[in-house]
Amino acid sequence: MKPLSILDTGFLLAERRNQPMHVGGLILATPPAGIDAKVFACESTARALECCDAVPPFNQKLVRRGGVYFWDTDTEFDLESHFTHVSLPAPGRIRELLVLVSKLHGMLMDRTKPLWEVYLIDGLEDGRIAVYVKIHHSMVDGVAAMKLVQRAMATDPQAKITPVWTLAAPSGKAREKTARANPLTALVNSAGNFVTQAKSTPKVIAELVRSIRERRVDPDHVSVFQAPKTIFNQRISGSRRFAAEAYSMARIKAASKKHRATLNDIVLAMCGAALRRYLIELNALPDKPLIAMVPVSLRRDGSEGGNQIAMVLANLGTHIADPLERLDTIVRSMNNSKERFKRMSQGEILSYLGVVMAAHGVNLALGVNPGWQAFNVIISNVPGPKETRYWDGAEVSGLYPVSIPVDGCALNITLLGYAGHLEFGLTACRHTVPHMQNLLKYLEDALIELE
Repeated sequence: MKPLSILDTGFLLAERRNQPMHVGGLILATPPAGIDAKVFACESTARALECCDAVPPFNQKLVRRGGVYFWDTDTEFDLESHFTHVSLPAPGRIRELLVLVSKLHGMLMDRTKPLWEVYLIDGLEDGRIAVYVKIHHSMVDGVAAMKLVQRAMATDPQAKITPVWTLAAPSGKAREKTARANPLTALVNSAGNFVTQAKSTPKVIAELVRSIRERRVDPDHVSVFQAPKTIFNQRISGSRRFAAEAYSMARIKAASKKHRATLNDIVLAMCGAALRRYLIELNALPDKPLIAMVPVSLRRDGSEGGNQIAMVLANLGTHIADPLERLDTIVRSMNNSKERFKRMSQGEILSYLGVVMAAHGVNLALGVNPGWQAFNVIISNVPGPKETRYWDGAEVSGLYPVSIPVDGCALNITLLGYAGHLEFGLTACRHTVPHMQNLLKYLEDALIELE
């Protein structure tokens, strides 16, 4: 048996009926020409169920001994308990698909079995099939989960299925390389950084003092005490609403070039405009700007390994009506954090974030005090494949991340780059964030506005 790490145990302890702690992904794919989607789904299901030899961690279940959680091999592993072929009810619109994914994503998994599920879905009116995958956060972090899903797809349309449960997940140092790219992982990790990495070096102390001073005099500095109270920042239910849409990478890059901003700045401006309009229609827009928690890269060389992602707080400028003024506010708040990080080494940045974010990281995961929030929403950009992929020979046309809302942060916006598009996945509490799908139209309108 293998004991779980403190971080992985934390995700188990944080899980409640209203707060499932699994991440997911939704694949949309078109079967090869001349093959009916229903026939393809049945044949693909048969091929998948032939691959019944799962590898760790997909063949491991939780065991508790002396109050400590361990992973142990499931000697009664049954693939059909984890892989399911389902059909959408007529008329099989994307709406019905998203409702199904929302329901599946809001359901807790059985802890007596390995904590993952795969659903192959047919019945879409446009002739495509869908695959929804969910994996518990104690098994893999969100970025690693999406990479596993990507590895289950091929660049060759003739390649047959490589089921995700036959692929070993990263462990040890390999897993540490991706852990901080997931914002929720990084926040919980920040508590550990506070204990294990925070060293009272003169530079870290100086930056903490400087941050306190900047909070009072610098309008571009965003502190953990600045986020206003919004409808997103309260206790959530166990019901989920998932919405997804793809936006052209070329359009976003063109807007980035036009306004001399980064691609991430344009994405934040789209989100800021969409959230502003959404809250105005609900008569719930606060006077103060919404704050987003955003991961940014610390990489300063060409290396690939190591924990080189940090979390910053971004002012979304939702209190500003003019789109260019709003974008300027976003750019300045992001640059303020980046300039601060330039003055510190990576170790010092982690120590700084550990001190600043540790308390909120624990509060977010455990929901101790949802009345206090360091930010209002999570906006995360996950790397994805640039070339077209195939799932068991079906051409993948969409690859959308499905993430985790928690008490105190009812909306999670995660996007993934795929084959010339940015695929947005919005996951929220259905009762706390009503009519969330409207945000998709508002995101498009925001991009048009910037164009």
